[in-house]
Amino acid sequence: MDTVNVMSRPDEHTKMITSVNQTNNETCVNFEISPISDLLVGIYITALVLGLVFNLLTAWPIIQQIRRKNVLGVYLLNLSISDVLYILTMPLWIIYYYNDHNWKLGPDLCKLAGFVYYSNMYISIYLLCCISIDRCLAVTFPLKTKTFRRFRYAWIISGVIYIFTASLHILVILMDKVTDPLDKHGRCYETFPMTERVALFNLLRVVIGFLLPLLVLAVC
Repeated sequence: MDTVNVMSRPDEHTKMITSVNQTNNETCVNFEISPISDLLVGIYITALVLGLVFNLLTAWPIIQQIRRKNVLGVYLLNLSISDVLYILTMPLWIIYYYNDHNWKLGPDLCKLAGFVYYSNMYISIYLLCCISIDRCLAVTFPLKTKTFRRFRYAWIISGVIYIFTASLHILVILMDKVTDPLDKHGRCYETFPMTERVALFNLLRVVIGFLLPLLVLAVC
């Protein structure tokens, strides 16, 4: 008799399993109960204040280097500009984390913040590589590299880095989603699961944005 009752109500059993699965899915993407938001807010506020202070302190020495047409000054100036642009996105992320990973500033501003944030992060990494290579060549081959270490060339290289990195990160705007279908809250570059294209793009960024620069810095 009990067997008949169980077999005669498969729909209720299926609904119960589906409900449990949906609950589990929502729990996986629920950042609201995570204490990490407060930690991130503190870290970002500290980085914002210190970043602005130190970039202001280095502004005058960098200007002096530019006036002397020093190659290193070009890279340092562009690095400082990139850092400031990166830092200026932090108030948006502070608001985001303060609201427990709930983006309330609209999808367009999310895409712009993500584009500026990620682009300038990698621009800074590449410029650090340029500084490392320049210093290595200047010390190791001071006479041979004098022809190539030109003020104008440093500007061209910096421009290429900006254009290449910004062009690559246009895909950040086109590919990623702002709204997570498994969550009622608005997310900003925290949607799960990732599509295959986004996962491959992130893997590419890790290789050319971290592993290759790490190799360059280690060698130089």
